[in-house]
Amino acid sequence: MNRKYVVQLTEEERSQLKQIISSGTAPARKIRRAQILLKSDSSPEGPNWGYQAICAAFNVSATTVTTVRKAYCEGGLEAALNRKKPERAYTHRLDGEAEAHLIAMACSQPPEGHARWSLRLLRDRFVEAGYVEEVSHETIRQVLKKNELKPWLKKRYCIPPQANAAFVCQMEEVLEVYQRPYDPRRPLVCMDEIPQQLLTNVREPLPMEPGCPLREDYEYERNGVSNLFLFFEPLAGKRYIQVSERRTKVDWAYAMRYLADELYPDAELIVVVMDNLNTHGPASFYEAFEPAEAQRLRERFEFHYTPKHGSWLNMAEIELSALVRTCLNRRIPDQTTLHQEAQAWADERNRKAVRVDWRFTTADARIKLKRLYPKIQA
Repeated sequence: MNRKYVVQLTEEERSQLKQIISSGTAPARKIRRAQILLKSDSSPEGPNWGYQAICAAFNVSATTVTTVRKAYCEGGLEAALNRKKPERAYTHRLDGEAEAHLIAMACSQPPEGHARWSLRLLRDRFVEAGYVEEVSHETIRQVLKKNELKPWLKKRYCIPPQANAAFVCQMEEVLEVYQRPYDPRRPLVCMDEIPQQLLTNVREPLPMEPGCPLREDYEYERNGVSNLFLFFEPLAGKRYIQVSERRTKVDWAYAMRYLADELYPDAELIVVVMDNLNTHGPASFYEAFEPAEAQRLRERFEFHYTPKHGSWLNMAEIELSALVRTCLNRRIPDQTTLHQEAQAWADERNRKAVRVDWRFTTADARIKLKRLYPKIQA
């Protein structure tokens, strides 16, 4: 075997290698290299094992033994124990000015015929604009990541109007209602509604198997649309479901009578927070019932409306989001199934008494949303 690389350890190096082996905390690769160096030691105090003995004792190849010995002879003990990766010289294709142009392009509208910027589209247009002669889409990705830009994503939300007195007036009214203590004689109920399209599978889905998800055919049959009313009492952790075929004023009026006469028959007054939909109003009672009945129902409620573009103030929106994500995000064939599934979801949430811990107050609004207040803006 090749004896070109001869290992002769000093007393200090032998002590250091033995410490590495006995510590039990060093990486296995480092311990193996220390063992090879100790057995390769050809000084008078060393065992001076041969290649075959070392290979058999530590189950390594002769190439490994040669590599360790060579590293020791050429670079010393530290080089033999630790694999030193060669340093790579990185060159930045984009300087600061080019990066600024790229960021401005990524923040601009995509070209005609494209819904959003992609990495390769940005690369092509960036090169066409003459900012660089050549660049990879990976370089584009790194620049966007460094600047926390994701031009292929879009986030939607309700944007309230700036310095709008009507908005902040209704907002503070709702926030004041949320600060009231719990009173079973005057329960606070948040109401919202959502349409649900009824769909039937034309072909039976294929069940899930190991390594294969549930497979559902793209084709389906439409069975119309139903409307789902959700009533949520946040302080008690209760929610109730009412399903109707349509979402007219009459449907809303009957849903509110169900709320008053069946869910809260003993309440003196029911405080209701809801959005400003044209069907949500006392006039709907007169569309559905006789004047005396309409007046009776109107006197049972105290209505508070969230402002336009302020539906996030309605806590029923939170429950509707949970309902859609955990229950309704699938094909539901008919209205009966819709009611059964939604009611099962509500019953489970009621058993757990899931509440909403609302902490946003009027004082918070005047600080965090001061841009909405005309006088604060002035």
